[in-house]
Amino acid sequence: MHLEFDILTLFPEMVEGFLTSSMLGRGQRNGLIRAEAHQLRDWTTDKHRKTDEMPFGGGAGMVMKPEPIFAAVEELRRPESKVLYMAPDGEPLTSQLARELVQETHLIILSGHYEGVDQRVRDELVDREVSIGDYVLTNGTLAAAVVIDCVSRFVPGFLGDEKSLTEESFMSTLLGFPQYTRPADFRGMHVPEVLLSGDHAAIAKWRREQSIEKTRQLRPDILDNNEFQP
Repeated sequence: MHLEFDILTLFPEMVEGFLTSSMLGRGQRNGLIRAEAHQLRDWTTDKHRKTDEMPFGGGAGMVMKPEPIFAAVEELRRPESKVLYMAPDGEPLTSQLARELVQETHLIILSGHYEGVDQRVRDELVDREVSIGDYVLTNGTLAAAVVIDCVSRFVPGFLGDEKSLTEESFMSTLLGFPQYTRPADFRGMHVPEVLLSGDHAAIAKWRREQSIEKTRQLRPDILDNNEFQP
């Protein structure tokens, strides 16, 4: 499986190091993914390389023009491509959405800026609008990088140990359980005895109980008390 990402942004330098480092860098070297950030101004046609205009109807801020965005997408897009637009009012990025996106072969991710993009871009070019949270960033470039990182983890072979996907937070709609490593006693703080017992059933039970309790305390909105009981 090979998944390709192209980010359209005014600030490619924000993510160029990120895309070539750590797991993403290794994934590219192993041929599992390709990720590249493109300067949207490269598709402008005026001498000032202008990408924004004042909105019709007035209002604060500027809006990204449709011309360079259409030109960029039309150049990069292939028949199988899907275009994502990073927007605070998009659908939330979840593990389930990442599992859906990893089924694609080419994702073009549009990073918004200013007060967003001309609505005609959203109407005519964008397949899915995605949000990484209920807050607003100065631009969507970092959000696009988050999507790439999240989705890439579901590419077969990307993590190496696929078991980690099944044990992490949100994969079972529960938050993660506490993790400990050596030494068992650090400055008087002890690892729970059950984790040292070698009793795998007891460890699994303890971890589930811890996950349920953590979810109940921090994210009761995602906890179905009828389904998850200690």
